[in-house]
Amino acid sequence: MREVLAAENLRVALRQVQANKGSPGVDGMTVAALPAYLKTHWLWIKGQLLQGRYRPQPVKRVEIPKPDGGVRKLGIPTVLDRFIQQAVLQVLQQRWDHTFSESSFGFRPKRSAHQAVAAAQRHIASGRAWVVDIDLEKFFDRVHHDRLMSRIMQRENDSALLKLIRAYLNAGVMENGAVTSTEEGTPQGGPLSPLLSNLVLDELDKELERRGHAFVRYADDCNIYVHSERAGQRVMEGVSRFIAEKLKLKVNASKSAVARPSKRKFLGFSFTSGREPKRRVAPKALGRFKEKIRELTSRTKGQSLRQMKEPLNLYLRGWRGYFGFCQTPSVLGELDGWIRRRLRGVAWKHWKQGRRRFAELTRRGVNKDLAARTAGSCHGPWRISRSPALSFALPNRLWDLLGIERVLLTG
Repeated sequence: MREVLAAENLRVALRQVQANKGSPGVDGMTVAALPAYLKTHWLWIKGQLLQGRYRPQPVKRVEIPKPDGGVRKLGIPTVLDRFIQQAVLQVLQQRWDHTFSESSFGFRPKRSAHQAVAAAQRHIASGRAWVVDIDLEKFFDRVHHDRLMSRIMQRENDSALLKLIRAYLNAGVMENGAVTSTEEGTPQGGPLSPLLSNLVLDELDKELERRGHAFVRYADDCNIYVHSERAGQRVMEGVSRFIAEKLKLKVNASKSAVARPSKRKFLGFSFTSGREPKRRVAPKALGRFKEKIRELTSRTKGQSLRQMKEPLNLYLRGWRGYFGFCQTPSVLGELDGWIRRRLRGVAWKHWKQGRRRFAELTRRGVNKDLAARTAGSCHGPWRISRSPALSFALPNRLWDLLGIERVLLTG
């Protein structure tokens, strides 16, 4: 606990909480208000922490929609509790991380989802052409507190620290003004939760290593790679039994499967079949991308192309930063073409009437005969967006000049 409360560790924790920003917890205190609060109250809080008497406030329940449907329940701690958790995290992560499996990539320093996907790709390329895709049902809500505390006590013996972690696990959840106790689970949303989840699942990692399996785990997303379907079914049965009996967790049978890697997704990616598998964007991720682009380039919002530009570019840069890791550039090129076709449809909608459309086309160099036929067409914006006239009037280089981002970078 004295390491946690060291001045430099606390300074780093405060900077991290401020950088993360985030919304207030149940007490309404903002991140901006935290430094002043600490100046006034920190000596008392520090004494409570050292004596093992500090009591965190309940987390605030927030629900966010999942990409595949349903909602993910987050628990937002107060900014003070986020600060204390961050200070604890920095010390324990430094002490524990080197003991975790090399096949674990989620929520760890200097490790990323891209590294996890690349590791999965290497397993497939080695000849393991079947994947045992295991999904844990409501993992963060079902972590067994006594088992977790037992795992922590195997590593740490500071009673004040142990009491603090137990207090965070039992802090409760406030929803619709009512507080309910938490007898299991580590609510997503606090800085400490990912480390504790890795500690729980480290037991699974070590068991898979003991059995000699080739696997990749990112948080509660675990893929095991085997040579045959029969071996996969055997592994699925054995590992599911271990998870249920030893970890007291449950495998979600409807979302878990033994299949070819090309038929499953892992962290938004899938893989091509063949001896040299390539990373590709999973179909569901492509579907979500198009759905978002349709929303950002809606022809019914009354927004100009310049108004659409900033939010569109922000999304495209973020998406490219993650999914640009794929090895199928032709797909990215097709997406760029599809986006530009959407933008042509927006422009056509904005021009509204035939006379305006004719004038805009001819002003951009389209001959009058073709412009007249196109302007008088009864087809909708999507059909017209690929017409020769509109393609000539609004070429791809125009969108580049306007500063619309591409998902496929060349040169």
